[in-house]
Amino acid sequence: MDEKVMLGHGSGGSMMKRIIDEVFYEAYGNDELLQGNDAAVLPAPKPGERLAFSTDSFVVTPQFFPGGNIGRLAICGTVNDVATSGARPLYLSCGFILEEGYPMADLKRICSTMAETAREAGVRLVTGDTKVVNRGHGDGVFINTAGVGVVPEGVSLGGEQCKPGDKVLVSGTLGDHGITVMSCREGLSFSADLQSDAAPLNHLIAEVLAAAPNTRCFRDPTRGGLASTLNEFADQAQVDITIEEDSVPVKDAVRGACEMLGYDVLQVANEGKMVCIVPADEADAALGAMRANKYGVDAAIIGEVGETQPERGPKVYLRTAFGGKRILDMLVGEQLPRIC
Repeated sequence: MDEKVMLGHGSGGSMMKRIIDEVFYEAYGNDELLQGNDAAVLPAPKPGERLAFSTDSFVVTPQFFPGGNIGRLAICGTVNDVATSGARPLYLSCGFILEEGYPMADLKRICSTMAETAREAGVRLVTGDTKVVNRGHGDGVFINTAGVGVVPEGVSLGGEQCKPGDKVLVSGTLGDHGITVMSCREGLSFSADLQSDAAPLNHLIAEVLAAAPNTRCFRDPTRGGLASTLNEFADQAQVDITIEEDSVPVKDAVRGACEMLGYDVLQVANEGKMVCIVPADEADAALGAMRANKYGVDAAIIGEVGETQPERGPKVYLRTAFGGKRILDMLVGEQLPRIC
């Protein structure tokens, strides 16, 4: 086994075959992937079902951090994106951009994590690609994943479906991932137990849909955080949304770090949280389903959808702990680059 990634590992020849056989196949080989074809041929969905498809790329630095690594992000990010449509994620592709000289041991560790996370989510990596760039022309490893899932008949979700009176829920504490990665990158120490929240949430989503079948929409508040997600919903549905500051779950260590660094925790990235909007009469059922899942124990109802005024357009508001009310804007620019 080679100890470092070399340009030859992306050449299409014997070295590439070796890295495929000894790293990728060893980590998550399955019947479809082991066929070695350029495309995976997969079973078609049942009549009445639809396919959901998503893709994402991951360039996080550092690549290893408390709570996970770039490989866990790559699986969770695409699984969660597919699942927000109400789909059951089934298959993933994976593309690696590797830098010459990257330690093979680190690559194997990343692949092992990807395989473990895929098993937890109940998905399979069935096709992929590898490229290697010259030393100094990359940053170790970048990963792209794409995912396919099946949307059951009768399920239709989207931000445009939000209605006045609906309740806003979040599945847990905000800002964990962004602050963890930033603290690792900058060598800061805020809390010994602070770690990324990266998690596959497809099972949590399915459980919420079973408990609250009229759920309007889901979205994972990654880059731009909760603030950007809620503004997207408000714009899609042309509604106002108001959330209560005291109801939003945030760990003390994360809140303290944001206050010290001047970040708005509502704009910090998350990789294992889900925002959903449900009819008011199903909010308690949805909350109970979230809290029954290990990734939703800190879930909370944090706000409500309201009517908007046509002359000013949709807005998102934060009602503060002091009783005031301010506009909660989308993130402008890049707060924490290379966060996922």
